[in-house]
Amino acid sequence: MHWGWTLFTLCLSASLVTSYTNDVSSAISGERYDEDLFIRPLLDGRVATTFTFTTDLLEDVPRDSESPGQHYTLFPLTLGQILKEYSIAELHLTLNSGKWNYDHWGYPDDPSVGTGAELWTWMADGPPSTVDERWTGLRNALAGLFCASLGSLDMRRTSSPSTVFPISFSPSTSHALRYANLPSENVCTENLTPFMKLLPCKSHAGLATLLNPQRIFDADWHGLSIHLRSTERGTELKLGVQAVFDPVRLSGGRRRDWSFRSLFDRIIHNSCSVAASSVVRVQVPDSESHTLSPVSIVDDNATVTYNLMSQTPLDVSMSWPHEHTFQYPHVHRSRLTPLSIQRTLHGSSQIHGLLFIALTNNGYHDLVVGYFENLPALVTLWMHTMKIKVDGMERDELISNVSYRPHQVLANGQKSPSTFQAILTVPAASTLHLSMEISRAFLKYTEHPPDAMRGWDLPPAILFPVCEPAMGICDMQNTSTDIRGRMYTPTLLIDLPTPDFSMPYNVIIFSCTLITLIFGSIFNLLTRTWVVVRVED
Repeated sequence: MHWGWTLFTLCLSASLVTSYTNDVSSAISGERYDEDLFIRPLLDGRVATTFTFTTDLLEDVPRDSESPGQHYTLFPLTLGQILKEYSIAELHLTLNSGKWNYDHWGYPDDPSVGTGAELWTWMADGPPSTVDERWTGLRNALAGLFCASLGSLDMRRTSSPSTVFPISFSPSTSHALRYANLPSENVCTENLTPFMKLLPCKSHAGLATLLNPQRIFDADWHGLSIHLRSTERGTELKLGVQAVFDPVRLSGGRRRDWSFRSLFDRIIHNSCSVAASSVVRVQVPDSESHTLSPVSIVDDNATVTYNLMSQTPLDVSMSWPHEHTFQYPHVHRSRLTPLSIQRTLHGSSQIHGLLFIALTNNGYHDLVVGYFENLPALVTLWMHTMKIKVDGMERDELISNVSYRPHQVLANGQKSPSTFQAILTVPAASTLHLSMEISRAFLKYTEHPPDAMRGWDLPPAILFPVCEPAMGICDMQNTSTDIRGRMYTPTLLIDLPTPDFSMPYNVIIFSCTLITLIFGSIFNLLTRTWVVVRVED
């Protein structure tokens, strides 16, 4: 009797497990989840890490707010509702902190490395709502979802540079672009926590277990990204985390050895059960003096791949046993991009100034690139003062297709940003200098932030690849147009005319003191009676 009951229990459990497995397989049959970690040692001793969590929805998400709802298993429900409510065809949001060093670190795996918050999206242009109404609702929805100040990306910072941010597919209906950036936005744990909740396994399994906030936000550069676009198969969502660590700093300035434990203070114990693939890829440096553990086979791309489905727990480490102290390379030998960028503000006046851009071509062929500025109404560019110089000589023929849109007064009294866009040709092994005079705005005292003496952050300029056969750019001899995606300049800190905010407090203190003295004297005269008090012995 006992053995019969045990056999019945085992059969029932097996049937339940089989039924549950079939239900799970049918639930995720239209979705796929992959995760990838790419680790790249850099020439200056740092380590660049890129986490990519990709969720493919094999059927398209409804983009009409009146369409019926849709159920998801792996795809985040909150993002699906946002796509449906605001008719989003393509969405890109990045939150970065720090300055990406193109000369020493090369191109990033995700080109959107501009400092602060950057949001651009393609939305349907049609009823029942306007594009601007959808843009406002989208900003507020993403601000609440990621605990960020995206509500500040109003029309004072919004533009539509469709050449810089083209749509990735050919839509059948009319779509419009909205772009805005907020360079003063910081990235913190409040942004990472809701970000990780969008993952199927959260931070309990898989590569997401390495996302230690204390280590991620201690990196020299770190950023979060959300990329959502429509594809031929359906909808693709890529959630990314990029960080650049400095093992030399962590080791007291001596060695560049690293491991999962030293970078993230964690290791991977188990893989994500719903992931179709989960891999760790490590780029092997050119030198042969390093040691990589666990030992694996190097492929043709000088990359070692670890599969978490069969290799857990996993703690990857790389060391240079014969290197006692790390020696930093020379600056001029370690430039990894064909173009070096400098962007500064000149002038000591609080009213006028000079915007100066220096583009250095590190190659032996001319470079043709696009240049884009999206400046708030804090500054005004004067186009008649624009100068293009190479080796001290003016070269006006190196700039073409200039487009400038000045500030416009909106219906609510605010001003829209000004946009400047042009195509620049940088001669081989030369430095092109672009300069323009600017005027700084005189704000009302109520428009200044609480830390007015710190200054205002200007968003980074963007250099983007250009290839337009109609203008003959792609067919020019000895000319290269390949800069492998967008490149961002550093942000600028501008000092505007600032009133002396201490004067009102000084006046208030002086007035209150004076009123106190006058009132106290009069009050004593009216309420006190002077009498002679005789003191007896």
